[in-house]
Amino acid sequence: MKRFITALILIPLVLLLIFLGPRWLVALAVAAVAALAAWEFLGLAKSSGANPPRVAVLVAIAALFAANFAWNQRDQIAAILGILSLALLVYCTFFRPVEQMLADASISIFCLFYIGMTLVTLPALREESNGPSLVAFLLCVVWAGDIAALYIGRAWGRHKMAPSLSPNKTWEGALGSLAGSLLAAGALLGLAHLFATQWDKVWLSYPEDLWYWLGLAVLVNVAAQVGDLAESALKRSAGVKDSGCLLPGHGGVLDRIDALLLAAPVLWYAQLIHQWF
Repeated sequence: MKRFITALILIPLVLLLIFLGPRWLVALAVAAVAALAAWEFLGLAKSSGANPPRVAVLVAIAALFAANFAWNQRDQIAAILGILSLALLVYCTFFRPVEQMLADASISIFCLFYIGMTLVTLPALREESNGPSLVAFLLCVVWAGDIAALYIGRAWGRHKMAPSLSPNKTWEGALGSLAGSLLAAGALLGLAHLFATQWDKVWLSYPEDLWYWLGLAVLVNVAAQVGDLAESALKRSAGVKDSGCLLPGHGGVLDRIDALLLAAPVLWYAQLIHQWF
């Protein structure tokens, strides 16, 4: 029930922000989520024996989002990430104990990439010509896959997928997740067609062929499931069950967005490659 109520409150707010929120508010909201997730990740690292500089990492993540907001150039994101990574390396060199420097610098830079670089693609996606529709596609495909995996896995799951990483995940649940994502993609395309033909509204825009979006749904779903397993592996490595307790019924922020950490950049790069060709 807690899980359901939390989702019932957050999902409409997120969708309103995507479609109606100003650019600065979207960037600020995603940056805040990234900061909370990074704080939890650095807490996991501390549980495993490291002690990375939390404030320095959060400053670097904030700087990444601020730079992306200010310049909004695709080819500059990698350069900004490189500069901030070097800055964290220098900081750890001079301000961390020498015996901890390797672990602290490695974890700090990885956190900047794993959470900052991946989530900064969300405001970048929204800046595309059909940006709100793209972000809605990403979220609905990931959410539908997550819900389908939960209920189908519970009802019919028999064959364990990766028991050493996540003992409750099954191949049946994974296939159900894929089916749920495809259904969500089809529903969004159907809504876009309905809005355009019946009401003459372009609230949703998916200009490519049906097979393109279904293929993207498969790609995003696979990335989301791998992202979920990757975060489970990180938690098991740190010896904890949840990354935090901020969201009732969902654990921490990192637990809730783990699938997006791979799915969002996969969709962003897929769109980028598609535009090249």
